[in-house]
Amino acid sequence: MFEELQVLSALVPTRQLYFLRFCQQIDPSSWAVVDVSYDIPSHQDGGQFSSVSKAHKLPSGCLIQEMPNGYSKVVTWVENWEVEDKAPIHSLYREVIQSGFAFGAERWLSSLQRVCERFACLMSTANSARDLGGVIPSQEGKSSMMKLAQRMVSYFCSSINPSSNGQQWNTNSAMDDFEVRTTVHRSSDPGHQPNGVIISAAATIWLPVSPNVVFNFLRDERCRPQWDVLSNQNPVEEVAHISNGPHPGNCISVLRAYNTSQNNMLILQESCIDSSGCLVVYCPVDLPAIHIAMSGEDPSYIPLLPSGFTISSDGRHSSNDGGTQNNNGASTSGDGGSGGGSLITIVFQILVSSLPSARMSHESVATVNNLIGSTVNQIKASLNVNS
Repeated sequence: MFEELQVLSALVPTRQLYFLRFCQQIDPSSWAVVDVSYDIPSHQDGGQFSSVSKAHKLPSGCLIQEMPNGYSKVVTWVENWEVEDKAPIHSLYREVIQSGFAFGAERWLSSLQRVCERFACLMSTANSARDLGGVIPSQEGKSSMMKLAQRMVSYFCSSINPSSNGQQWNTNSAMDDFEVRTTVHRSSDPGHQPNGVIISAAATIWLPVSPNVVFNFLRDERCRPQWDVLSNQNPVEEVAHISNGPHPGNCISVLRAYNTSQNNMLILQESCIDSSGCLVVYCPVDLPAIHIAMSGEDPSYIPLLPSGFTISSDGRHSSNDGGTQNNNGASTSGDGGSGGGSLITIVFQILVSSLPSARMSHESVATVNNLIGSTVNQIKASLNVNS
């Protein structure tokens, strides 16, 4: 099997490897799943490896036990790695990576738990008390909306490390405390992305604020006019809500911005949080497409071009991260990684031209650089962070 593991930042190279997986039932209620790297000669890998980090997985895996209520318990999870970094680790992520957290067992357990929670919500016919009733009329509509949001998040995550798709980030602009990286690709698959030339831009910043505070601020539609420069400070309303986990931050929302020039456009947003970090991903979707998904029809041909944020702890532990509130009323309690500060990656994807033959202009690069710079400044101002 081949896998590519990523930290959700353009500053950290992916880990790519081939591996063998062995699964065995140990006793009537216990199973073991073990992976180990399998080296393929470079002339046989078809040029699949593009990472600047050479990773080798020693025997790693998990032990799963059946519980009396029919649920599963992961008794233990172990990750063993040998890694040769061909380039220095970026200073922002040095502690997170060297501690083993970025590619370690705790992160994979958190991911497994989130997948299970999401699947349970997908299968449940009961509505959460937090869901907005009557907007999504059926279980099929709920399932269709969840599939559409999952595809949006998948596209967003793959856009952060585009090297596996043959693309490379280019550093175009260095601000005072961060740099903006851009890449351009041509989309000719209107069933997945809008057809044309797409520019992606990413930047990672550090803020001396708890990840929980940043997450609650960015996901709250009432705070959106404070950071979304494209909203022109117009209010935003949540018109549909689907819970996909017990934490109130794990949800899918449909938002309406009160912008008279975009009456036919809504915003699909998914936010999620666990002990490894947080995501807030959103995408403009026109009203007819939302109606298709809400009615339970196949959403796989709705084009998506997501943007958003990843938020994680900086790996430094702080004793004063104790569930207080900031000026926006965002509680610091919850998961998301309790650290001395937050690492926030901002990713914007913009359709430059609907003509596949169009080229990226200096004006397009300048526009996206200014967009990220303005967004960072708005977030800092709203969270009372000095530049």
